Amino acid sequence: MMPLCISEGVGVIPWSPLARGFLAGNRKRGDHGATTRERTDAYAHGLYYEESDYVVADRTADVARDKGLAPAQIALAWLLAQPGITAPIVGASRMEHLEQAVNAIEIRLSADERKQLEDPYVPHRTLGH
Repeated sequence: MMPLCISEGVGVIPWSPLARGFLAGNRKRGDHGATTRERTDAYAHGLYYEESDYVVADRTADVARDKGLAPAQIALAWLLAQPGITAPIVGASRMEHLEQAVNAIEIRLSADERKQLEDPYVPHRTLGH
């Protein structure tokens, strides 16, 4: 879909750019109950929680730690660097979340950092609508 949108000049607004919290660094292996959302988000349990999801989250946290940033900022910086992306839909429950999202606009990832983030990704089946 992305190549068609790019060729036709259609902007893309990604939904759930932080993978329902996975890329914010708040999901831990074997623990489906760290937050109320995590305990009650049955939809996310059908989307994520595969080993590859945790590897992507771990690598996002590693890059964030190396740069002194939050994992959510790294995830958003990666997304914003992708061709065709107009703006992500960001849910913020605290001002800190919104500030991190806005600051992600200025973050640049190296080719090595992007590769580190992209290599373990495994595409997910389409769910929902």
